[in-house]
Amino acid sequence: MKKILKWAGIVLLAVIVVGFLGFYIWSEQTYSAKEKLTKAVHLGDDPLIEEKNDWLIFKSEDSNGKGVILYPGAKVEVEAYGYIGKSLSDKGYTVVIPEMPFHIAFFGMNEAEKIISDFDEKLDWYLSGHSLGGVAAASYTYDHQDEVKGVIFLASYPTTSADFSKSDMPVLSIYAENDGLTTGDDIEKSKKLLPSKAAFHKIDGGNHAGFGVYGPQKGDKKASISVWEQQDEIIQVMDDWMKEN
Repeated sequence: MKKILKWAGIVLLAVIVVGFLGFYIWSEQTYSAKEKLTKAVHLGDDPLIEEKNDWLIFKSEDSNGKGVILYPGAKVEVEAYGYIGKSLSDKGYTVVIPEMPFHIAFFGMNEAEKIISDFDEKLDWYLSGHSLGGVAAASYTYDHQDEVKGVIFLASYPTTSADFSKSDMPVLSIYAENDGLTTGDDIEKSKKLLPSKAAFHKIDGGNHAGFGVYGPQKGDKKASISVWEQQDEIIQVMDDWMKEN
């Protein structure tokens, strides 16, 4: 009997190890920023862009007193959101994009707390997230509504455990017409979990991958506008909304 239990334990351990290795290999097959983005943003070359604690930080020369924390989508590298980060910092926002453990935001859901406490400057913080990153951002915000000024969903929506329908939390949901992963139906269904005053904006011709600059994504549809057009629209909508909230 002892031998059977011993071998059963060995087999179980082997299954766990193999499973973890498989997950790790899968998680490392990431979507990286396109070279045209790194050239446009001058990542690694701009004194206002800093890497700290696995965070990509975009500082502003003339702060407007507001900060944006952007949780990346699953398996998407932080640099892929560099154009949004740099463009918003040019408008006065401090932007922080945290690299998540295994590139999955749910494993780093509390990064916002670390970021907020790390900054000496007192800012009004908005928490945003792309795809699965938005789900994690919503979950964090739901439990820390006194710390977050507003939530911005990028091709994303909350789970039922983060029901904001009775909350006065400012919410903006930006989604895209040709998104094959977060569809218009998904956004419509999510409305019951959001405040009645939540704002929605559809990007005509945009797709899921266009919320970053990392190229095509499996399961997505083809965009009928350029990624730069989609990025500029996202940035403008975010800026306009945060000015009012």
